Amino acid sequence: MASRLEQDLSCPICCELFRDPVLLSCSHSFCKVCLENWWEDKPLKTCPVCQSKISMDPPLNLTLKNLVETFTEERRQTSPAQLSDVSLQVLAYITAQARRAQTQIRAQFEKLHQFLREEEESRMKALKEEEEQKIQNMKDKMAAVSRDMEAVPQGVSETEEQVRAADASPAVEEIEPGALIDEAKHLGNLGFNIWRNMKSLVKFFPVILDPNTAGPHMILSEDLSSVRQGEAQEVPQNPERRFFEVLGSEKFASGTHSWDVEVGESDHWGVGVIEFVQRGDVTEARKWHMYCCYGSYSAHSPTDRERLSVENLQRVRVKLDFGTKTLTFTDPDTNTDLHTVTEFIAEGLTPFLLTSQGVPLKILPRNITVTE
Repeated sequence: MASRLEQDLSCPICCELFRDPVLLSCSHSFCKVCLENWWEDKPLKTCPVCQSKISMDPPLNLTLKNLVETFTEERRQTSPAQLSDVSLQVLAYITAQARRAQTQIRAQFEKLHQFLREEEESRMKALKEEEEQKIQNMKDKMAAVSRDMEAVPQGVSETEEQVRAADASPAVEEIEPGALIDEAKHLGNLGFNIWRNMKSLVKFFPVILDPNTAGPHMILSEDLSSVRQGEAQEVPQNPERRFFEVLGSEKFASGTHSWDVEVGESDHWGVGVIEFVQRGDVTEARKWHMYCCYGSYSAHSPTDRERLSVENLQRVRVKLDFGTKTLTFTDPDTNTDLHTVTEFIAEGLTPFLLTSQGVPLKILPRNITVTE
């Protein structure tokens, strides 16, 4: 019987390991040849699994192709008895990660594509309306001139005829200001203006959570900005993984960094930074953080713990300044300093969140500003 991993790496049509897998817009994958044969006598191109209509030629799924090649090579070199369950689990998890990421990437790009389609339609409509208005204005003016000429008496004096005949230069009709299309309005800084309008669609988070560090009970949001505790998941026990914590994806080693965390109604959480120090064969984790334990607040460092006089805290701002060697915790709602660590020495610090409750801790997005 095929393993679960082998099933995941097999084409739904031929039930063999993928050969040159292609990825449909519905996220299902098939062997390129199998899919072409499947569509050969079909009037419409649809997914063999979910029947979704396919309008574009599917691209090669390089991630899946590489996984199949890795699996095939490992199976060739290792007998089934030697192939460890851990290796199979990790390979299966990598496959699931890739497919999950592909789905989210496609969803994000479709959202952006939809915005751009609507933005293009809006701008083309505005241009068309101006074109029609300017043409109508010219038609109205031409009609008014025609009416004025019809109102002129038919008998024109000989002197007037002589004056007109003597005027060798042709008559030039005056063009009123604003009669032409305002191209500068429609084309000037076009890309920038589209991007500025797009700001309402996208968010920037100063800290992105790393799912590879999240404990089995830690459930992350799709955009990797919040975490809560939930039902335990089957995750590989890679060395980066914590238990009731999740780390940020970036380690800070210089400059100034700050981020806001919404703790909301949670009454059991931790917010701060962590440093990993290698001492021989042992990796020591050193933390500086604020901690809430059922309404009791405290500040923790590797060598100290201090009770804090805080009530009903909803948000925490963490500011890390390597220039002044300070770490500050602030209540951004009241602009009150909660705790400051001074003169710390660390080569690199990584943000982390800790929770044991279902109420999510959220990294808040930061406003994007443009300096002209």
